Amino acid sequence: MSRTPVQSAAARRGRPSYDRDSLLEVAVVVFNERGYDGTSMEELARRLGLSKSSIYHHVSGKAELLDLAVSRALNALFAVLEEDQDPRTSATARLERVVHRSVEVLAAELPYVTLLLRIRGNSAAERRALERRREFDHRVAELMTRAAAEGGVRGDIDPHLAARLLFGTVNSLIEWYHPNGDLPVSALATALTSVLFDGLHHEN
Repeated sequence: MSRTPVQSAAARRGRPSYDRDSLLEVAVVVFNERGYDGTSMEELARRLGLSKSSIYHHVSGKAELLDLAVSRALNALFAVLEEDQDPRTSATARLERVVHRSVEVLAAELPYVTLLLRIRGNSAAERRALERRREFDHRVAELMTRAAAEGGVRGDIDPHLAARLLFGTVNSLIEWYHPNGDLPVSALATALTSVLFDGLHHEN
């Protein structure tokens, strides 16, 4: 699909011109600042420097913007689950890779993942996203069960609880991690995966 500016005539008059992707970038910033429920189309138009009709040129409204934003985060996370389908790879190794790669996805798609984690299910668009989040959690819990069965992780903790604890730690990164800071995402992902799977106990 071609990326057509929202309002090319306005751009020629010195006003901002947006394609669908850049419009979405601004919308996600505003959703994260004000909350999805607290953001009106009037506010989006003001922040973009456009009329509402210019926004409607590309999307039907803020519900579609939310769908696009959280789908971007969810699609990236689900893609991680599909990356290693080699039957020779152990469930434990796959689980560790999923956690490691999820940290990388979070850093790469930070505004979108942040929005995903902050929605509360107050609209149909939010409920669809939450349903996909639950599906992702269920897939991770299944992987956790297989890893426990092969002896790679502890089997005395409910796999759904263990999966939530794992990703609760990963998801907490949205509160403090800055991809442009001094800590490279590769080092962060390695450190977090090591702590979660190896623990902090020093081996004598």
